[in-house]
Amino acid sequence: MAKETKAQQETVGRVMHEFKHGELTSGQGGRVRNPRQAVAIALSEAGASNQQSPQQNRRRLAETKSRERHGRTAKAENEGGQTRAQLYKEAAREGIPGRSKMSKAELSRSLRG
Repeated sequence: MAKETKAQQETVGRVMHEFKHGELTSGQGGRVRNPRQAVAIALSEAGASNQQSPQQNRRRLAETKSRERHGRTAKAENEGGQTRAQLYKEAAREGIPGRSKMSKAELSRSLRG
């Protein structure tokens, strides 16, 4: 097994921390409960997976580090506190047009701006 770089070790550590505290979600949005799945997600995000090509691994690590630099980890994205339904109700109270076709992010932006 190849040795992981410092950046990869940090990413694996962060993902496993999220798993330990029940904050890690799969791509479909469900909470990850299987430790083997958590390890697979951690290695994939760290660009250290043996199931992906070296190009995919490099790209995945770059994407993960970019998200981490901008504070957009899965945990941070989920901490907005409000669901789409709550944002929709607030948009309805304010009378924002086109709210029914907006995503959660769009509703949030329109309420802030």
